[in-house]
Amino acid sequence: MASMDSTQSVNGPPASHGSTSTSFLERLKTQDSLAWHQLARVYGPLIYYWCRKHGVNAEDAADVFQEVVAAVASAIGRFRREDHGGRFHGWLWTITKRKIQDHYRSLAKREEARGGTDAQRWLAEIPDHPNAQTTDEEERSQFDSAYRHALELARAGVEEHTWQAFWAVVVDGREPSAVAADLGISVQSVYDAKYRIRRKIRQELEGLVD
Repeated sequence: MASMDSTQSVNGPPASHGSTSTSFLERLKTQDSLAWHQLARVYGPLIYYWCRKHGVNAEDAADVFQEVVAAVASAIGRFRREDHGGRFHGWLWTITKRKIQDHYRSLAKREEARGGTDAQRWLAEIPDHPNAQTTDEEERSQFDSAYRHALELARAGVEEHTWQAFWAVVVDGREPSAVAADLGISVQSVYDAKYRIRRKIRQELEGLVD
């Protein structure tokens, strides 16, 4: 497996990807190959980061990542937002946590023969829930990166100035009046762009972004 880049980020409006006219989660449930590639781009670095944060070494983290993806593929048809507080990343963490625990249980059996206890310690320290509001700077960066990559999936078919207006206001946090001046459009057009893209995100990305 190619190594995951846990520091990947997006600094501005990214290039367009394929059509997302069908909701992203529905495409995953039909095993659409492009959707799975996009999911890996959105959440792959976060899954890998979770593995490394909870003590899995780099080589084993790659294996755990593969096991997580396989488990997600097997279970995606049963995913329901209402069963997981409306948060896809919460469901994803549940699967990742189980695979990390499986890894440490297997490791603990090997350690018992040598009198070691590290695996049991790591097992005890794995939290029940991910923390999207974490104060850990690196983990916060991983959540932000996943959010930005997810937004990319809604860009297909959107006019450039509409996307730029949305990105500047929602992602970069700029004032609508300043964005309007920079783009040479009305403030109302900026608000319209923000509304239209947010509606598109709700329709196409469902629970992928929270």
